[in-house]
Amino acid sequence: MYAYRHATPELRKELLEERQLKSWPWHAPPHFADGEHVYLLTAACFEHQPILASETRRDEWLSALRACVADCGGDLCGWVVLSNHYHLVAQVDLDAFAPKIGRLHNGKATQWNREDKAPGRKVWHRFSDRRIRNDRHYFASLNYVHDNAAHHGLVERSDAWRWSSLAHFRQEVGAETLEAWARGYPIERFGQGWDV
Repeated sequence: MYAYRHATPELRKELLEERQLKSWPWHAPPHFADGEHVYLLTAACFEHQPILASETRRDEWLSALRACVADCGGDLCGWVVLSNHYHLVAQVDLDAFAPKIGRLHNGKATQWNREDKAPGRKVWHRFSDRRIRNDRHYFASLNYVHDNAAHHGLVERSDAWRWSSLAHFRQEVGAETLEAWARGYPIERFGQGWDV
């Protein structure tokens, strides 16, 4: 997402020409909406600023995300909210979800900028979506989401991070099932190059 800024002028020109040929937005992730599907949805605070650093703000944001997914008729399957980004595994129709998450990002950015006395600060980079292709992809995505706080060094053990669906899954399916998923659907290089 930020590689463009460090690219040479020639490479920038090539990248923009390629995106233009594909009819993709020049500086945003493309979205390929075609009905309701399960997606890994991700958004980062602009330049990975820790705008969600406080527990109160993470609680508030997680509650708002749940309401947003429910409001567009979706089903929130898994989640993690960190200090500078979030991941959701959700079944949604992107045509319904995109405008709602856009309004939510905008509204919370305005609120938090007032609270932090930072008028005009850019809070969010646009969300990206990866359509879940099969069961293997679904369970690897859940494993990745649940490991994310430890992956980013916020906690030693993933179950110590309360802004994650891991505790919910532990209660619903049990520790043995979670361990079987971790063995059967390893995350290995999952997220390399885009979750930095």
